[in-house]
Amino acid sequence: MALRLRLTRMGSKKRPFYRIVAVNSQARRDGKFLDFLGHYNPMQNPQELKVDQEKAKQWMDKGAKPTETVRSLLQRVGFYAQS
Repeated sequence: MALRLRLTRMGSKKRPFYRIVAVNSQARRDGKFLDFLGHYNPMQNPQELKVDQEKAKQWMDKGAKPTETVRSLLQRVGFYAQS
């Protein structure tokens, strides 16, 4: 089972926000997830981004790989600067 850290879409039509979740890589985009790590709201000004960095580190230690988008969001909050 390959683990991924990726975004799942929430919100109404034309008003999206996203949750950052740990998920089996074969699961659907909005399907069942293993753990909730944070959220990202691009519709607010400035954009809102909250990430539980401890949980993200735990999942990455277990072998989860972030998608490119989640990797860029983690860089924004300074996740890779700490490692």
